[in-house]
Amino acid sequence: MTTPQAFFDQLNQEYLQIHKAKEDLFWATYMATSDDHAGFACAEQAFKDFISSPQKLAQTREQLAAVRAQPASSERDALMHGLEGWLALFEANIIDNDAARQLMAELIDAEAALFARKRELVLRHRNEQGEEEEATLGMLATNISLNSCAEWRKSSYDAFRQLEQWVLDNGFIEIVRLRNRLARALGFANYFDYKVRKNEQMSSAQLFAILDDFEVATRDANQRALAQLQAQHGTEATLPWSIRYHMSGDVVRQMDPYLPFSQALRRWVQSFRRLGITYRGATLQLDLLERKGKYQNGFCHGPVPTFYDRDGNWVAGQINFTAEAKPDQVGSGHRAINTLFHEGGHAAHFANVTLNSPCFSQEFAPTSMAYAETQSMFCDSLLDDADWLKRYAVNASGEPMPDELIRARIESSQPFRAFNERMLAVVGYFERALYQLGDNELTAANILALARSTEQQILGVDSPRPLLAIPHLLNQESAAAYHGYLLANMAVHQTRAYFLQRFGYLTDNPAIGPLLAQHYWAPGNSISHDATLRNLTGEGFSARHLAGACNQSSEQAWQQAQDSMAAAETRRYPQDYPATLAAVIRVVDGVELLADNALSDEDMCRQFEAAIAKRYPATVQQNAAN
Repeated sequence: MTTPQAFFDQLNQEYLQIHKAKEDLFWATYMATSDDHAGFACAEQAFKDFISSPQKLAQTREQLAAVRAQPASSERDALMHGLEGWLALFEANIIDNDAARQLMAELIDAEAALFARKRELVLRHRNEQGEEEEATLGMLATNISLNSCAEWRKSSYDAFRQLEQWVLDNGFIEIVRLRNRLARALGFANYFDYKVRKNEQMSSAQLFAILDDFEVATRDANQRALAQLQAQHGTEATLPWSIRYHMSGDVVRQMDPYLPFSQALRRWVQSFRRLGITYRGATLQLDLLERKGKYQNGFCHGPVPTFYDRDGNWVAGQINFTAEAKPDQVGSGHRAINTLFHEGGHAAHFANVTLNSPCFSQEFAPTSMAYAETQSMFCDSLLDDADWLKRYAVNASGEPMPDELIRARIESSQPFRAFNERMLAVVGYFERALYQLGDNELTAANILALARSTEQQILGVDSPRPLLAIPHLLNQESAAAYHGYLLANMAVHQTRAYFLQRFGYLTDNPAIGPLLAQHYWAPGNSISHDATLRNLTGEGFSARHLAGACNQSSEQAWQQAQDSMAAAETRRYPQDYPATLAAVIRVVDGVELLADNALSDEDMCRQFEAAIAKRYPATVQQNAAN
């Protein structure tokens, strides 16, 4: 009869093998370097079978009971903690009846088939030169934000709407029905209720108590911003293909020389090092360029989760993350640095979970999406800080971004803080209503009408990113979970407030990385999101900091920016930050290696800059300026 320790070790090793096999195929198919969709679906099914096994759940309960009966010791406590982690994972994913298991298998096959067909879909729009071209989702979003021609912006919006109709015509409706049938087989009213309980350990009612409070708190600010936009630019300004442009398009264009794509990698490496963030020996693979057939949204997945094995040996992470930048498109540098900070924040989190099992360091339930997104969104929030822009946003002549441009950015964006946060909220409101529809009500016309009415209800306008064009809705891991981004942003502003009160600044503060690693990252999913916040900030989960930021005036936000820039001018920044990110980094374009840090991080950045300059010679690139 196996011992509890042997059982625990077997779980760890079996999970590593199954998880890595699935994630390697996930990366290959999503990066369009493999057409083995059947193989990926098979590996996905094997992973689901493992994490939802009634037999493994029963065995874990039995072995955990035996450990709890043992005399107290450090070894017994560590083993008990590890088995409790497995118990939480199996309970969060259990599918304990044959009907539900069959539905899960059907759902995996249906999603794999939809993804395979979607890779062949070609969307087109008119770019800044008025030329018709194939466009990724990122290119469509950037064109809507920055193209000065309303007709050409509308071509991008029309492509989004074309994608919505394509999704509805190619299996999404049946996937929604399957998801709801799965949820009912597991004892839930619908798939949304199932996912909220599984991912966030709360009911839909509890979730919407938070979302409704935030919606009410920011409603007036959102309505004022829309009225202001119409007063300044006319009623055309709030059309879905124009609202982003009139919010910030011209300012983002002016910022472009200070945030070139080629420098994004260097600025990520420098900024994270100066924050004291390291990756504990992890191997990172970054695929940053748009490519035909490639998945059109950034993500971070870790084929090898981190943990200490039974002998105390550190198992470093293997982590992949991606973007879909087009370096010769205006705004690509801004999007690239956002992706690097966001997905790099995810990677830092998952590279620094320091417990005794891989079950604590993976992105699926019982890991809360809101908890995981807090880590990434805290990192990318730094890019909005005036002192970060002043220190890092430098043009080809070595000149920092002017104060006047930073002020213009604040004056163009601050009135729409509420709108942008409500862009996150609207997805949750739509998905809850979608999964409450009966099977007979799930028609393309009804779903499209629901999407537009929900956008009007929460945003006050049709969304510039139509709801059914959001990739998260198509994959069961990210479906019915988008509200996690808004919950995370609430936690982000709570975390920022704590650091600002304690240290007075965030940019290049080397105390931040170790504190995040200690309180947010090391415990992994062994404690709740609320508990991690209490450990660091001393305060439970609160939305008040984000709501306060949304309701600030432009004058108040500009005063804060001036204060931060003035303090930065005289600040003596600590120099005791890590010499490297402590990671093996490969930057690839599909199967082609563009750059790596085999010699040094500096050499990798130079390789990357040279590769971008060679591929996009017409694009004005700058040499390293800082």
